[in-house]
Amino acid sequence: MTRLELGGTPGRSLSVLWAAAAILLCAAALRFSQIGAQSLWHDEGNSYVQAMRGLGEIAFHAGRDIHPPGYYWLLAGWRLLAGESEMALRLPSAFASLLTAAFAAALGRRLFGAVAGLSAAVIVGVSTFSIYYAQEARMYALLALWTAAGFWALAEFLRQPSARRALLLAAINTAGLYTQYALPLFMIAQGIVASAALIRRAGSVSADTERQERRAQITSVVWYAAANLLTIALFLPWLPTAWAQIATWPRAADPVPALQAFADLSRTLILGIVPTSNAPAIAVILMLFGAIALPARPAWRWLLPIAWTLLPVVLFIGFGLYQPDDRKLMLPAQIGAALWIGRGVWVLWTGQAVTVRSRLRALTGRSAQGPALGSTGVILGGLRLAAALSLLWMVTALSEGLGALRTEPAFQRADYRGAAAQISTLARPGDAVILDAPNQAEVFGYYFDDSAPVIPLPAGLSADDDATRRAVEQIIGERSRIFAVFWGEDERDPNRIVEKTLDAGAFEMRDTWYGDVRLVQYVTPAELTVALEVDARFGDAIWLEDAALNGWAFVQGDALQVELRWRTDTALDERYKVFVQLLNPDGTLAAQRDSEPGGGLALTTTWTPGEIVSDRHALELPAEPGQYTLIIGLYAIDDASARLVVNGGDSISLGIIDVRHK
Repeated sequence: MTRLELGGTPGRSLSVLWAAAAILLCAAALRFSQIGAQSLWHDEGNSYVQAMRGLGEIAFHAGRDIHPPGYYWLLAGWRLLAGESEMALRLPSAFASLLTAAFAAALGRRLFGAVAGLSAAVIVGVSTFSIYYAQEARMYALLALWTAAGFWALAEFLRQPSARRALLLAAINTAGLYTQYALPLFMIAQGIVASAALIRRAGSVSADTERQERRAQITSVVWYAAANLLTIALFLPWLPTAWAQIATWPRAADPVPALQAFADLSRTLILGIVPTSNAPAIAVILMLFGAIALPARPAWRWLLPIAWTLLPVVLFIGFGLYQPDDRKLMLPAQIGAALWIGRGVWVLWTGQAVTVRSRLRALTGRSAQGPALGSTGVILGGLRLAAALSLLWMVTALSEGLGALRTEPAFQRADYRGAAAQISTLARPGDAVILDAPNQAEVFGYYFDDSAPVIPLPAGLSADDDATRRAVEQIIGERSRIFAVFWGEDERDPNRIVEKTLDAGAFEMRDTWYGDVRLVQYVTPAELTVALEVDARFGDAIWLEDAALNGWAFVQGDALQVELRWRTDTALDERYKVFVQLLNPDGTLAAQRDSEPGGGLALTTTWTPGEIVSDRHALELPAEPGQYTLIIGLYAIDDASARLVVNGGDSISLGIIDVRHK
């Protein structure tokens, strides 16, 4: 590509290069900044473990998953060079995403012009959708790169067909197929664009050069067909595995309605994954301008970004594959959308809309006389201003989500680093860790120092509730304290056997969320030697019948175990939390535990009038020896200050707990 091809005159070409460099520099800053700050999460843990294996072992394990081995092979080689820190494991995705922005710039310039290419690169560069997956040790950024490179190779082939360019297209698409099974959706879009180009070209052959042109057209079709056949042939060794995994992989029981799915995906492709206050109206207007066909230019160029964006999305939704967690598979469509919007900016900036309007006036028999030279300049100036302001709006709308991407809990990955560190700090000899579900083992093992044995449950690939219950009961009988890490149990432990068995046989002491990972600490039961008749009413309908404790006197480091027995006179329509607190002699708080009854499994809204509800709590005793008052109370789940009245106050005292030196 010469300098003139990049932007026209050498001076302008240099300006375009500087602008592209500045855009890519900003895109790099957004992708590399804080790339290792967050913990690896579950799926990244799988990537790490795969990268630790040999090539054959990677292929074997990938054959049991829904992802082909290509990304893992790449990551395994990269790990040998760069190490296995969070940053090192994520860097290939960041580089892939940055190269994708560069391809967007190059492809936009090749198809339409410098303005389109730079606009597309800006949109890709600041998209939170693109940035999020640029900082994840998974294959989605690489999928986007192969897709962008594939469309670039296709454009080069259609512009000037040759065997070498067909071979390049085949190589890129093969790499994409070995990276993610979603690539065929984008290859179908490639096929639509290529068919439109080759058919249109065949129909425009003149009589003077018919024989030579026909031969060239046939050759182009053969090369393109050969490129796709070669891609299939190169993927053929993995095809039976891919087909088996795709055909048997479980789908969501309740697919998202098509219109809702299309709306969600469209907003994500245009404005990113962070909800913003901006409506996509300006982007839609730019896409309308970007959909204007220009008679003087090949139709396939106009079609390429539209087919790239819409066709995979429609197929993805039509096959019932869309779920909010799976929109990452449509990350490549975001580059198509950026090109489409970039073309809209280019149509405005270059005055193409005015040219089309003049042609329409001529076709309809109306005067084709254009505006005066002065007014033409005013119109073009106005269109350029509109283009610049529209692009500025896009950048502002996309940038609005950048802060939230770094700080909002919804966009923070599960903090296994924090959970493992907490367990390592608290673990003692005789403790154990349960992982529910077991597919957390890879990422948990990345961080945990083996200060306690780790037991993944349920065992095996299919849940056996009875076997799981027996395994948990055995752990309760053999261990003094248990740390349970809950994530993904809806799929592997749908009946929550692990948690229910722990709540029935042990006392919950801590319950902490680390992102969407929940860490619960249990103490195994001691003999409840103190029985208390309470018979106290909380509010209008809830009664605490009695309570039991494992003693009044303890030493530092012990755990107070409390069993409460509740009932209600009437069905409850509000959820309440139980608080168990130890107060210093001056009435200040020394220790506390708040939880919905039954560790969250016996919500007050599920209580049956007249039935007794058993509710277990454990409280870590203060390190400072002394005497502490034990109090119990209830408050509304959404307002901790709305405590239920009991005996004229907001809590009831069960007695004095004595903590002594060891």
